[in-house]
Amino acid sequence: MTDTVLDRSAGDGVRGSDRNGQPEPGAAVGAGRPLAWLLIVAGVLGLLASFEITVDKIRLAENPGYRPPCNVDAVVSCTSVMRSEQASAFGFPNPLIGLVAYAVVVALGVVLLTGARFRRWFWLGLNLGALCGAVFCMWLMSQALYSIGALCLWCCLAWVVTIAIFWYSTVHNIKHRFLPAPRALRLGVLEFHWVVPAAWYGVIALLAVDRFWAPW
Repeated sequence: MTDTVLDRSAGDGVRGSDRNGQPEPGAAVGAGRPLAWLLIVAGVLGLLASFEITVDKIRLAENPGYRPPCNVDAVVSCTSVMRSEQASAFGFPNPLIGLVAYAVVVALGVVLLTGARFRRWFWLGLNLGALCGAVFCMWLMSQALYSIGALCLWCCLAWVVTIAIFWYSTVHNIKHRFLPAPRALRLGVLEFHWVVPAAWYGVIALLAVDRFWAPW
């Protein structure tokens, strides 16, 4: 399979490319429907998680005895997570960041479905923003597991979708050579794109089971 076929296989729109399918400097690049729909679905789920956490935090502030529906037991306890210092890492509730960030992701996915194209700096900016989100989610995961000692199911949903957004924006940028990568690595990423998120989710699940096996 040639590089040109790989570049066109997902239906990405590229305005201005060379004979090998590589975007020329300043070329505007779109995205295939799979990536656009992934951004929409992941963004909507992230918005849902952020909204639910925000509503429950407000209800907890109004009524300290309020029990969020996502409370299951001592381990799966949204209340414990929402009342922690880590839940307001920047001085305000974390889900407020999600309400803005995931809304942007949904809007981007919708725009991409219309055939919109963006330049390299835009795609790298999306990748960087998603990377920051993924790093923040992994920090929150470590805090939930080893400091707070409880899990919030809505938070877990936010972790899952943020990882997907980060990884598949990375795949997109590798595909279009916006992120430099050896040809063998590029071919491997495009062919086995599912391996990294599957392994990532698996590691998180194993860490949670190891941490909470005794309480469960």
